[in-house]
Amino acid sequence: MKEEIEQLLKQVQELTANSAKEVEEARVRLLGKKGEITKLFEEFRTYAPDLKREFGKKINELKQAATAKIEELKQNTFSEASSQAPKEDLTMPGTPFALGSRHPVSIVRQEVVDIFRKFGYDVAEGPEIEDDYHVFEALNFPPNHPARDMQDTFFVSTGHPNPLLLRTHTSSVQVRAMENMSLPIRVICPGRVFRNEAISARAHCIFHQVEGLYIDEGVTFADLKQAILLFAREMFGADSQIRMRPSYFPFTEPSAEVDVSCNICHGKGCNICKGTGWLEIMGCGMVDPNVLEASGIDSKKYSGFAFGMGLERIAMLKWQVNDLRHYFENDMRFLSEFKTAIEV
Repeated sequence: MKEEIEQLLKQVQELTANSAKEVEEARVRLLGKKGEITKLFEEFRTYAPDLKREFGKKINELKQAATAKIEELKQNTFSEASSQAPKEDLTMPGTPFALGSRHPVSIVRQEVVDIFRKFGYDVAEGPEIEDDYHVFEALNFPPNHPARDMQDTFFVSTGHPNPLLLRTHTSSVQVRAMENMSLPIRVICPGRVFRNEAISARAHCIFHQVEGLYIDEGVTFADLKQAILLFAREMFGADSQIRMRPSYFPFTEPSAEVDVSCNICHGKGCNICKGTGWLEIMGCGMVDPNVLEASGIDSKKYSGFAFGMGLERIAMLKWQVNDLRHYFENDMRFLSEFKTAIEV
């Protein structure tokens, strides 16, 4: 047995391996359940006590030497395999992935905001869940006034004098601006609004508005007309013209609807403008003195104008989209058409 132990120890010391597979084969041959060193331990159990004292230490030393050698070979083969593996080239470009696109309403909103910022307007925002006072009463909609029927409202809470509701227009932000900002005021108010309407190709219960407000001493209807004309030419082209038709809004007097010359047929008449040569884009007017007084502004000293437009409407005119529902369906075939609008 002494000669067998010495022979195995020599084999362990001379053991080599070129791969992880060879290392595993050597481990099984020496230390496996049927391995040569394992057999020595089984044979060792049958020896007399005096022989166990002689050979026990040598067998343990052999097992420890074999275990250490196997571990050393494992480390060597792992390091060699790692050194031979192809290295990642950090200078290579990354794997490209498809970029999304901005929503057409967001694109139009940013264009409108950028145009009016050039004219000196700041951006004001307010809560989508508002109270009755800021949405209606402060804007010259007294209780039970027929004008309230112009807008079907989603009420959040009822049963008290000032119920909460989903705002029907961003004019509520104008009220908060008049309450909290120092004069003169020149702001635009972009945001999402809600009305209880049947969804169709031309209407939706959720849509987006941008409203504008300018209050200062000596503001006239001529200032309003010039501001809208400049906006139309920035948005729809330098040769655009506007026309203003008398209308009614509770919070402005006088009031008007604004049409812009069709940028498709240039006023000649087409199916987009229904042969008229004009496209409706917004409502506007001079701020009613009652609205100024409700927000603590002296209507004898100050005057102002307000206007409001639907962003979906502007986007429909800009890209000839014929169905308002496309903006809310998240159809990637539709939204991907606007990647070029971002890149440009």
